Amino acid sequence: MKSIFFNLRVVIAIFFVLLALFAIHPSFQEGAAIRFVDKGSAADFAKIVSPSKNSNPLDHEVITSIDGKKITNADEYRAAVSGIEPNRSISVATNKARYVIKTLPKTEIEYTGAVINQSTAEFYNETINGTIVSLNRTVITLVNETVEKVIGAEELGLTVYDAPKNNLRKGLDLEGGVRVMLSPEGNTSDEMMGNVVDTLDRRLNALGLNDVIIRKSGDLLGNKFVIVEIAGIQTKEIESRLKEQGKFEAKINDTVVFTGGGDVAYVCRTADCSGIDPRAGCTKTDSGYSCKFFFTVDLSPEAAERQASATKNLAVISEEGEQFLSQKIDFYLDNKLVDSLNIGAGLKGKAETKIQISGGGSGETRNSAVENTLSNMRNLQAVLQTGSLPIKLNVIKVDNLSPTLGSEFLKSSIESGVTALIMVSLIIFIRYRRVKLALPTIITNFAEYFIILGASAFMKTNFDLSAIAGIIIVIGTGVNDQIVMLDEAVGRKHSVDSGAGGRIKNAFMIVLMAFTTNFVAMLPLLWAGAGMLRGFAVTTMVGALVGILITRPAYAQVLGHIMKKEELNE
Repeated sequence: MKSIFFNLRVVIAIFFVLLALFAIHPSFQEGAAIRFVDKGSAADFAKIVSPSKNSNPLDHEVITSIDGKKITNADEYRAAVSGIEPNRSISVATNKARYVIKTLPKTEIEYTGAVINQSTAEFYNETINGTIVSLNRTVITLVNETVEKVIGAEELGLTVYDAPKNNLRKGLDLEGGVRVMLSPEGNTSDEMMGNVVDTLDRRLNALGLNDVIIRKSGDLLGNKFVIVEIAGIQTKEIESRLKEQGKFEAKINDTVVFTGGGDVAYVCRTADCSGIDPRAGCTKTDSGYSCKFFFTVDLSPEAAERQASATKNLAVISEEGEQFLSQKIDFYLDNKLVDSLNIGAGLKGKAETKIQISGGGSGETRNSAVENTLSNMRNLQAVLQTGSLPIKLNVIKVDNLSPTLGSEFLKSSIESGVTALIMVSLIIFIRYRRVKLALPTIITNFAEYFIILGASAFMKTNFDLSAIAGIIIVIGTGVNDQIVMLDEAVGRKHSVDSGAGGRIKNAFMIVLMAFTTNFVAMLPLLWAGAGMLRGFAVTTMVGALVGILITRPAYAQVLGHIMKKEELNE
């Protein structure tokens, strides 16, 4: 035993097993881990932040108690915050800090009807039977009257999941979430695709979605794609926000005064300067309800100067007792007019950096209209903050994956893998009828499996169904290689050759040739199916490398030692 454990190749294998254990980092923590923090939410105001991009699962902040009540999983968190009252302070403790979150009131705009705002006399001239007669008439102005009611508290804005037990990053198949495949229109360069990925990354980060995978991909025919994977959420908003080019322009008399991105220095998301416009509210229409939103932005000095230049020669007109410039400022999103606003006379020729953006939304019910309006507002805020995409994208495929189904997949995969290892071990024991030959084979299989998981945690790759399939393939080929080596050593034990060491060396050459064939066969799968089989290919290739460089040599040394000892005893 001493000679085995002090063998260099065995020491190397043990070292990598320990390294894998360090990378996986098993944990027994409890609580609700924070996945996302919605921008502009109560949690955002309390300075809770989303996990940093590509951070390890165990680095995610974990909620451990709410108002002193212990939280052990995500369901307990949801139960603790359900039915919370508005304008209440909640104490939230995590494994990193303690926060006080003040719940925000959830309001509903109720339309009560049209009322008389003012009644004025207006004089005019009219020709009657050839005679000009001076007449007067009463002008009645109607305005929509709305009432804002508090109907509860807004959600805290935290998306949580059960606290992770290790650093393995579960893919969408196991965690649940949304996967979107996008294709650019026309021919695009690699540099352009890189710009697309960067813009989409900033756009999703502006929404509070930091733990997102966005990557370029392609297929064997040369087609290019962008794959976006967001674990833990299922929402239709993501699809629209990804495919929209987001080309925002503000024009005065067809002159562009500012655009989204670099021209906008700050976008307000707080309740005091964004939300449903209290002056317009929500009104009933023939098809349902319509609402207006507003938010303020700070322009760059250069954009403010362009606005001043575009307004300095405009005339001042009076309208309902107020003075405005003769041209409005028009807002376009993807070349579609979304709103037009009057420009106050005081802004003529003035380089104003703070302006108000508005828009609207509609729905069959008042609640759906408010929800759609706020969704449009958040989308426009993200576009203004991050800029437009350099090219137009088309949605090729959207997969919404259930986390419940994913947990069943994981459970079934683990059961299948364990059953396969037990059956293989049983067959090896029946075939050779010696524990000292079967046991090294079983231990080597477990070590190989563990090192592959450690490599996945170290490289921060997603562990999904395709990766599990790759691991099963690796275990199968590993067992096959070990049986080849074992059969060569035992089956030709009494033949005239160079001894146990020579026989195992010959078997290892067969294993090396099989590895080369399998490794090369996996290369096309890195690009096949727009990269959807990448997890399978990478796991299989990494597993093959682990086997040929680490576990197979160690196994060969152990097997050679056992066979030499048997030959000496004979």
